Amino acid sequence: MTFLVIGAAGAQGGAVARRLVAEGHTVRGLTRSGRVPHGVEPVAGDLGDAEAVKAAFAGVTHASVTLPMVYEPDTVAAHVHHVRDAALAAGVRRLVFNTANRLPEATTQVAAFETRRWAVRALRSAGLPVVVLCPPVYLDNLAAPWVAGPLAAEGVLRYPLPADLPVPWLSHDDLAAATHAALVRDDLEGAVLRLGGPDVVTGDELAAAFGARHAAQDPDEFEAGLTMALGAPTAAVVAATYRWAAADRDLFAADPEVADLLGLRLTPLRTWIAAQPWATR
Repeated sequence: MTFLVIGAAGAQGGAVARRLVAEGHTVRGLTRSGRVPHGVEPVAGDLGDAEAVKAAFAGVTHASVTLPMVYEPDTVAAHVHHVRDAALAAGVRRLVFNTANRLPEATTQVAAFETRRWAVRALRSAGLPVVVLCPPVYLDNLAAPWVAGPLAAEGVLRYPLPADLPVPWLSHDDLAAATHAALVRDDLEGAVLRLGGPDVVTGDELAAAFGARHAAQDPDEFEAGLTMALGAPTAAVVAATYRWAAADRDLFAADPEVADLLGLRLTPLRTWIAAQPWATR
């Protein structure tokens, strides 16, 4: 078996690539920079280049796909079409598509949701053996300087979600474990799995686990800060997902059967916190 990880230089794809290497698999990583985790065969290329994507898929049996943080519909469509065509040509046995967010039941005007919803339809309708993973919010987001800084210096956990919203926060490592299971386990083709960590906590409970207090960050303030890192268009789309989540209390609803279906032992919240050097005040 040969595994391709699209986005292997990113936080999510990198975690997946490292997990696959640790499991002893032959792993190839497609990235724009060509930089990949240790043990991964690098393939420099852009999803916008159909020939580069086709070359990356050559000889591949299993693929993990996380799209870049691009939400312009025509660009996303081109990326997905290139993945679809290359995966079909390679005859992949399993393709795991990570939506990088939960998808609301109803259609929205939020590009981060709708471009990924469209991508799922496009890949599945092509007849590919797809498993879709829909994660909630990542614990690793809390390591961002604008979160970890105030947490360490002031004992305040600032995040753009309501203090009373229950969320099954998930780590990148557990995402990687779920992706590996979805790639290799039988009888999962066609499944859409709402991932979540083992502990469903409110913002107040999450902060308390760090020995801190929670302060819901204003989404406009969050967007302004994110603009400096990602640019205005991307920041606006990401902030829109948090505004939606604040109003849709079912978006992050936990599905405890998923871990059993994948055969996973997920990391308890306090175990994850204890392993983070930055989390010690």
